[in-house]
Amino acid sequence: MNYLDTTFQALGTAVVASPAILLAILGLAALVNWQLSEATISRLTQAAVLFSLLPAIGILVIMLATGIRYVPIELGNWVSIPEQEFHFHLKFVFDRLSIPFLMLSCVLCGVVGAFTRRYLHREEGYRRFFLYYAVFFCGMVLSSLAGTIEALFVGWELVGLSSALLVAYFHERVNPVRNGQRVWSIYRLSDAAFLIAALMMHHLSGEGDFGGLMSSGVWPEGTAAISSTEALWVGSLLLVAAAGKSALFPFSGWLPRAMEGPTPSSAIFYGALSVHLGAFLLLRLSPILDASLTLQLMVIALGAVSAACGAVMSRVQNDIKVSLAYASLTQVGIIVVEIGLGLRYLALIHIIGHACMRTMQLLRAPTLLRDYNELENKIGTRLPHQAWAGAASLPASVQRWCYRFGYDRGFMDLALDKWIVRPFLQTFGWFDRLERRITDSISHEPSRESDRVEPHPEDLQNVA
Repeated sequence: MNYLDTTFQALGTAVVASPAILLAILGLAALVNWQLSEATISRLTQAAVLFSLLPAIGILVIMLATGIRYVPIELGNWVSIPEQEFHFHLKFVFDRLSIPFLMLSCVLCGVVGAFTRRYLHREEGYRRFFLYYAVFFCGMVLSSLAGTIEALFVGWELVGLSSALLVAYFHERVNPVRNGQRVWSIYRLSDAAFLIAALMMHHLSGEGDFGGLMSSGVWPEGTAAISSTEALWVGSLLLVAAAGKSALFPFSGWLPRAMEGPTPSSAIFYGALSVHLGAFLLLRLSPILDASLTLQLMVIALGAVSAACGAVMSRVQNDIKVSLAYASLTQVGIIVVEIGLGLRYLALIHIIGHACMRTMQLLRAPTLLRDYNELENKIGTRLPHQAWAGAASLPASVQRWCYRFGYDRGFMDLALDKWIVRPFLQTFGWFDRLERRITDSISHEPSRESDRVEPHPEDLQNVA
């Protein structure tokens, strides 16, 4: 038995260490300005994916042969504050949820890495792309295997950081940078809800270990060790976190903005893995959903509304990547409905199948329109367009409203700007003016020296 534990520990450590080593190599090379060749970067990336995937397959084979369904990998306490009864316990688990999601992440990251080697060949930002890619890969492995809420939050943050950086990949242009900032701001709201939920879980269960939160059994049989009311509060925060990360209603407005990034990042982030991370969070903590009927209904309603909005918006877009992104939103909404209904294995299978299909579609997107035009030229006429048969039965006013709703992307950005961003700016603008009055009265002179600094001409142009 000790030999088996040692084998699990060695293989599990290799799974986690491989992406961390890749990130360390590429990060240090960037810091010391060591210009690695494209071939070297590609080989390092593929090796890291392979040395994460093969040990994971080895663990899966051993688990199937021995009948073990839960393998924890303990790496000890990295932070401990006894006075506050807090400790950051690094723990990873291999079970029937983490292993499929981990293997999916490794396979798709490997495919996209191989595609990017040719797609971004001789691009100026080739090395920068793979550095961000390594951050993402490390975050996905940590998120997939996290056995504690803290470890999951670290992986969650790495995925969000790499996502925003890759949206702003073409930083010499204004729009990608602005859209990257928009994505990052939505992620910040999501992360804040996640962090508050993590603190509440620590307060309620005394630890961040998922095993302590589930009073009996392992996924998917575990039951929550908290009351229905507590589950509703924690689950509502987690639902906001999942909605922000997976672009569910009303945070779907950042999804088309994310298409500013290169096609490989669009495929791996918003077609395959990152967009499903919110659904993965709900799956991992699904026993909390079972503890509250109200929370289950909220999850089902959110998923249904998101799926309906995605279906309408995907039909009227004039950009193939944006249309595919909203089609992904439709499927993610359906997956969330399945999770709310308690169909956990169905939701997991749906995630795997949809992620693989959408990755292939987005990688194919750059040449799709060219092939479409060539096919029309060869047959000498337009290809037949299949419209939704039920659209003709709707009143003309409803059809126009649906078209505008989809074309304006559900008015979600406008709603967030009006009801969240503007009140936030007004509130803190008031605090800023109050601070100025207090500091000016104390110093008997204008105390904000930055107000006298002349703005740069480019800043004035951007404001205009």
